[in-house]
Amino acid sequence: LLDKELIEADVLGSIAHARMLASAGLLKEKEFGKLKKALVEILALSGEGKFAISREDEDIHTAVENYLCRRVGDLGKKIHTARSRNDQVIVDLRLYAKDKLLDLENSLLNFCLNLRGFCRKNKDIPMPGYTHCRKAMPSSVSLWAGAFLESLLDDLNLLESAYEINNQCPLGSAASYGVPLDIDRQFTSDLLGFKKVQNNVLYVNNSRGKIEAIILSALSQVMLDLSKLAEDLILFTRGEFSFFALPDELCPGSSIMPQKKNPAALEIVRAKSKVVVSYLFRVMNIVNGLPSGYNRDFQLTKGPLLKGLEITESSLKICDLVISRLKINKENLRKAFSPEIFAADEAYKLVKEGIPFRDAYRRVAEDIHNLKSLAPEESIASRKHLGAAGNLGLEKTGKKIKEKFKVSKK
Repeated sequence: LLDKELIEADVLGSIAHARMLASAGLLKEKEFGKLKKALVEILALSGEGKFAISREDEDIHTAVENYLCRRVGDLGKKIHTARSRNDQVIVDLRLYAKDKLLDLENSLLNFCLNLRGFCRKNKDIPMPGYTHCRKAMPSSVSLWAGAFLESLLDDLNLLESAYEINNQCPLGSAASYGVPLDIDRQFTSDLLGFKKVQNNVLYVNNSRGKIEAIILSALSQVMLDLSKLAEDLILFTRGEFSFFALPDELCPGSSIMPQKKNPAALEIVRAKSKVVVSYLFRVMNIVNGLPSGYNRDFQLTKGPLLKGLEITESSLKICDLVISRLKINKENLRKAFSPEIFAADEAYKLVKEGIPFRDAYRRVAEDIHNLKSLAPEESIASRKHLGAAGNLGLEKTGKKIKEKFKVSKK
């Protein structure tokens, strides 16, 4: 089933490879034309859901070659000239990952744009800040959401780096040591739109699993952020808090308890983050300690990559949907500002009077039970240094999102 995702990549890689063979004199132009026509047929059949990969085929690569042999006879066998299944698999995964990473970057940018809008809309709404899961200091809804916004923008840099490392054409490396034919690897790379040829043919093979792990590492960082966001929302939408309300359509009920409204979608995101991280360690453990050259172990690195990309994309879309429909309970947020949350504010009032912070801290601690609540809006507004609740720097994140969108559309 996973190999169906690679049909387009396998066909495009095969067309480019056949074109290169023709330019190198290893195929006649008429032969290339026949192969290309049959390969395009596979794309059409795939688009209609009619291209099947049988048990006898084993995988997409054999299925494509078998189809060619049925359509053009022994000419279909020539497609494998100067190519092993190894570099064929690698180029399929590289092409597939390029497309999926671009889709993922776009989804992440759209989510960041949504988060920034959420921050701007709610920048003056107070929210208790927590450390050790206990009330700590005054904060705001915008400061809370903005933390995820900036972290996801850092994750975008990781995705872009993974994309760049992946953007190397492996074709021509064959089973690790090249072929004794005068092929043009640069020509194939240019046809397929890669940034460059992956030069050393043995490194091409040794990078199998390595580049998958680099991509999964970037995906894991995205999922770690989404997991923390999911956990925060699960916590803060509990009845004991009710700071926010989740959209009903994402909260199924219980099969036995009529009153239940469960944050199931967020729970799945939280769980899926562990799955993606496990894929990263699975791939790293598979390639750890392998000798140079092709080893069959590499076959087991394909599934984790494909699944990790799919999970991260769907998780981003779920979280984007949640934020776009999240309701804020301003009254409950304000009620949560009990007197002790202003303890640090009181200490800093004494600091402004010239009292050393350690003495001010001790004085407030000794009189902690007599603290009075302050206006939370005034407290968060007083935090005016860069990055604090009163000076979030949202214009900076807005500028970065616009710049990233411009790059993604080039």
